[in-house]
Amino acid sequence: MNEELEQLVQELKSTLPWFLAAGIVVAGYYGVRKYVADRRSAASEAVANAYTTDELEDAVAKFGSSKAGGMLRLRLAKSYFDAGSYESALDIYGKLDGNAPDGFEDVPAVGRAQCLEALGRFDEAVAAYDAFAEANEKSCLALTAKLGAARSLSQSGDRAKALERLEALKSAVADDEMSKSRVETTIEIVKRYEKRVERSLFEAADAAQRQIAAEEAAAESPAPEASAAEPAAPKAEASAAEPAAPKSEPSAEPESAKAE
Repeated sequence: MNEELEQLVQELKSTLPWFLAAGIVVAGYYGVRKYVADRRSAASEAVANAYTTDELEDAVAKFGSSKAGGMLRLRLAKSYFDAGSYESALDIYGKLDGNAPDGFEDVPAVGRAQCLEALGRFDEAVAAYDAFAEANEKSCLALTAKLGAARSLSQSGDRAKALERLEALKSAVADDEMSKSRVETTIEIVKRYEKRVERSLFEAADAAQRQIAAEEAAAESPAPEASAAEPAAPKAEASAAEPAAPKSEPSAEPESAKAE
């Protein structure tokens, strides 16, 4: 009996490490699953609740490698764009092109073109817009790309070609009132657009100084008197329109008439 007990103890000793290892593996598996689930939940919460640029940057730093990372980066790129940080937005859109979340595959390409337009790189913007529109004619962003290409053409100096494109586009979407309205609005914008003349900071400062000097000179000069503008007429000046009759003018009637 003692031998059998000793043999059982030896068997338990030999198999116990395996049971412990299996338990650790199972516990680790469920622990990892819980960690992943918690992380996904936190990432999803960040997508829903992060609004400011700082919040989105923090969310991307924490959850950028999660499944929600792509959506967080898209929102951060838009936040950068809205804040005027076009280079930062351009960088994110470039990295997401081809790696965007499901349902948002077209956004990075159009977002990148919009950044190029905002940066004044109009030729590159036209090329990017046109490439997307030609490759994705059925996309909901195809019209956005075509309008963007026309705007960029106008800003690069070719307003005539931009208007030609827009008029053709207006005819193509004549049956869609919303699309037609968007095209008409862009036509008005292009017609009113005037290319800005680039000036250095020194030129702008000189122009401002000249304006200030002119305003100071105008403020120091005395106001003209009213009498200088309209000289008074002489007191005893005869009217040019109606000359005065002589004081002792002879009567036009004959003397015989007076006697009667």
